[in-house]
Amino acid sequence: MVDSTDRAFHGNHAMGIGYEPTYSGATSLFRRQYSRDLQDADIVTWGIPYDLSVTNRPGCRFGPRAIRAVSTNLAWDGGPWPWGFDPFENLKMVDYGDCSFDPGFPMEVPRKIYEEAKSILTSDAFLLTMGGDHSVTYPILKAQAERHGPISLIQIDAHSDTWEETPKRLDHGSMFYHAATEGILSPETSVQAGIRTLNSKTHGFNILDAQWVHENGIDATVSRIKDLVGDRPAYLTFDIDALDPAYAPGTGTPVCGGLSTWQAQSLVRKLGGVNLIGADLVEVSPPFDHAEITALAGASLLLDMVCLVASNRQ
Repeated sequence: MVDSTDRAFHGNHAMGIGYEPTYSGATSLFRRQYSRDLQDADIVTWGIPYDLSVTNRPGCRFGPRAIRAVSTNLAWDGGPWPWGFDPFENLKMVDYGDCSFDPGFPMEVPRKIYEEAKSILTSDAFLLTMGGDHSVTYPILKAQAERHGPISLIQIDAHSDTWEETPKRLDHGSMFYHAATEGILSPETSVQAGIRTLNSKTHGFNILDAQWVHENGIDATVSRIKDLVGDRPAYLTFDIDALDPAYAPGTGTPVCGGLSTWQAQSLVRKLGGVNLIGADLVEVSPPFDHAEITALAGASLLLDMVCLVASNRQ
């Protein structure tokens, strides 16, 4: 009889979802093997438990742990609905654990994230990251841009995160302004969807605000994203506060009027064909969550991203 517990430590169980009781065992993301040996890895998932740059409620440093724990509810035999296949039958995914840094030296944290991301990317695996606050995306984008050139950003968010500031500082609301001005991002081929807070300057980004998405629908939103991004290298970043607080209360800066979980999942699922080079999900803050519904939404979206990668490769 094959041991059906602690699959996160069983290298011979790397492929396929398999089975393990949801309430026990090591809680890697989707029960994937914990490993820093990235040979033959197709997807590397990685946590960044950092929230020192939040401007409202802290707590998303606990996001990766919460997402991993609730993801045990999604690691079922047969594959996730409605994809109709098990992505792990054909993709080897490993859980790399969490980024290592000393919070006593906050100005050094972005460099630490950048260096570790750069190291992971040498494996040529798809890097799927769990935040942490949204500032963690900046050093990842920097590492990705060194490989691909200016990147097209697909940002699903309540906030533009392009607040202009001088001098440059650590903040989860300004990193895409800096990424654009430094040539890391290509704003004219980037899309910010679900925005519902006012920023008078777009800095060249294409904005599909929450009202536009609600009134025009997900199909039109995806069509517009694909038209703007084209076949360029694209990075998907999903701030969980893109969801309405009714669906994701566990976040630092909730804003009413957002997407439902179904809308968000439908949007991600329909991005097939986009040249995705990496993705992340950020800002899950367990101290403000209820019954793990925010963490579950985050884990579910991450699983959709995994299936999207698998579908694109097929």
